[in-house]
Amino acid sequence: MAFEVRTVGGGVHTFDSFECAIQRLAPRCEHCDCRVIGHGVEVEGRFFCCAHCARSASTDLGAQIRDTVGAHPG
Repeated sequence: MAFEVRTVGGGVHTFDSFECAIQRLAPRCEHCDCRVIGHGVEVEGRFFCCAHCARSASTDLGAQIRDTVGAHPG
């Protein structure tokens, strides 16, 4: 029951589990080095697992970074 993942860059990867796909393809948080699975936070092209890590890694943006989990539009 293998499946294929095609990336925007044209790469094609075949996996037999989501765990293997995550280990190969998910970006790592630039602060704590965990795999970013789910929404994550991107700041100026840098990836973080959460707003806390983004704030910790970038003092310049501090208050501007928001974690949107639980946020409701409008």
